[in-house]
Amino acid sequence: MWENGTAMTVSDTGPLFRRLRVLPFLAVLALALSASGCRSPFFYPTRDHVPVPGLENTSRQDVRFASEDGVPLHGWLLSPRDRVSRGTILFLHGNAENISTHVQPVLWLVREGYTIFAFDYRGYGWSGGDAPDIPGVHRDARAALSHILSLDGVSPDRLVVFGQSLGAAVAVHTVATASPSQRPRALILDSPFAGYRRIVRDKLSSLIVTWPIAWPASRFFDDEYSPERWIGKIAPVPVIVIHGTADRVVPYSHGKMLYDLASDPKGIWTVEGGGHATALRNPEVRGQFLAFLASVLPPEGDRRPSR
Repeated sequence: MWENGTAMTVSDTGPLFRRLRVLPFLAVLALALSASGCRSPFFYPTRDHVPVPGLENTSRQDVRFASEDGVPLHGWLLSPRDRVSRGTILFLHGNAENISTHVQPVLWLVREGYTIFAFDYRGYGWSGGDAPDIPGVHRDARAALSHILSLDGVSPDRLVVFGQSLGAAVAVHTVATASPSQRPRALILDSPFAGYRRIVRDKLSSLIVTWPIAWPASRFFDDEYSPERWIGKIAPVPVIVIHGTADRVVPYSHGKMLYDLASDPKGIWTVEGGGHATALRNPEVRGQFLAFLASVLPPEGDRRPSR
């Protein structure tokens, strides 16, 4: 279980499950100095799906819906077989590839009785659109939230939004700007970065060749949607931040900053030795995750009053 302001520390010394793809520093430098290309370091989409082990054990529906600006989007609604769902999780994935490479690590939640709605941003997988951009993926996430809440049997008080890496950053703005009638029961952020400019500065500052231009180059990136600007507007929706201390893609300091900026109710789960978006491989974190879900999505007969 969890309490307001809790901090949990666990250990994870295993190898990274998947690394965020980071553009080589010379390419980042060139793009950062070109306004027309400054969005590209955040997005590495692929179109082709790959086989997903375990997907056949879920009840899968292909979902088609439109983004706020009309771009056609595709997703999967993955439900438990032969049992009533315990609640729905809107899953926002990271910046590389597509849902077929991101959904497998969360399929265990379907086995535990939860429904997962995972979708691809524009330019990813079977979604339409060309090159994704920062405003566009935020429009897509808001549309996904609206779509899942339009389905029979899905209501805000039975919904949790869960984002990993880039998806965690997008999730913050999505929940912060949602109407009161669309606010979910909770928000969970795994390996989030605090700001678009901030993560660019960190990446450029980590290399002696690009360190001198880290601050001016970061100004080419739009910071309007940065989580650090919006995390304080999430309350009273509970926020959980999960971050590994050995994350070499998004430093732990980003997750800690978002936790500090968030209002109660909130919690932070620090994974000692954990890498980027690997926490859910840890049995202790999985147990804490399930306990938290049970606390905010109790059985239908034991539901809390709606906010």
